[in-house]
Amino acid sequence: MKVNTQSVNFTADSKLIEFIQRRMDKLDMFYDKIIQSDVYLKVENTSDKENKIFEAKVSVPGDSFIVKKQCKSFEEGADVAIASLERQIKRRKEKLRSHI
Repeated sequence: MKVNTQSVNFTADSKLIEFIQRRMDKLDMFYDKIIQSDVYLKVENTSDKENKIFEAKVSVPGDSFIVKKQCKSFEEGADVAIASLERQIKRRKEKLRSHI
């Protein structure tokens, strides 16, 4: 799956981008018709420790899923957001199966 990763207000290192790519590739196990995914990594200029925002948009035929999580690190945000995407994709797949 093609994952477009954009970092806002900072430069993401290759390890972080590879980690996100590996985690997003696991979504193919649940639904093989994923067209593309866009990931936005943002850092807010606040004194709060949870200033890292992980936002993902996954496009499937006829729909798209958007998840936004704010955490202490991008890895934690990716784990939480991708788990949420897994649930949404499974729910959509079950709904499609029930209509057939």
